[in-house]
Amino acid sequence: MQEAQREIRAAHTASTVTVYQAYSPEIGLPAAREGRFPAAWKRDRMTWIKPSFLWMMYRCGWATKEGQETVLAVEIGREGFDWALRNACLSSYAPGVHPDRETWQRELRRSPTRVQWDPERDLRLRPLPYRSLQLGLSGEAARGYADEWTVAIRDVTPLAHEIHALVRRDDLDAARALLPREQPYPAAEELLSNLRP
Repeated sequence: MQEAQREIRAAHTASTVTVYQAYSPEIGLPAAREGRFPAAWKRDRMTWIKPSFLWMMYRCGWATKEGQETVLAVEIGREGFDWALRNACLSSYAPGVHPDRETWQRELRRSPTRVQWDPERDLRLRPLPYRSLQLGLSGEAARGYADEWTVAIRDVTPLAHEIHALVRRDDLDAARALLPREQPYPAAEELLSNLRP
């Protein structure tokens, strides 16, 4: 089956969607233990959330990069996630979406969230021909994410290491069986109408 070029694929329930982030153990471990982000988590700067587990693995090098040794699965309310999409702007200028660069820049300054579409990854972290959503949250969006939208936080670093070990052994079927089940997110088409270049 042909994958949609730009589609949100995520593990989700009727009320939540799971996104991934990687942190140093000083932030990640307390967050997973308490089920919420600690006071040390900076609510005043942009944070990027990723619904794709394998894109997160690409970004953090299977939880081996410095400052990204703890991978969190953050379950957030769909209401908050949808709000973030509704209030988002593309992170870069797209002529087919924006009438001109100045309009895009104005929109970017006003938007608390940013959307970026990056190549999805396979188990060997090679780029695939379709794109995965990255959602940047700042200002009220970052505060909402940390303090209101978050339902649960799990440390999935052991899962990342287990899947990576299977990939290194070339046991891709066993590795694939452990991946989180990500399906197209049933966001209304209008949520993405201005977010696809």
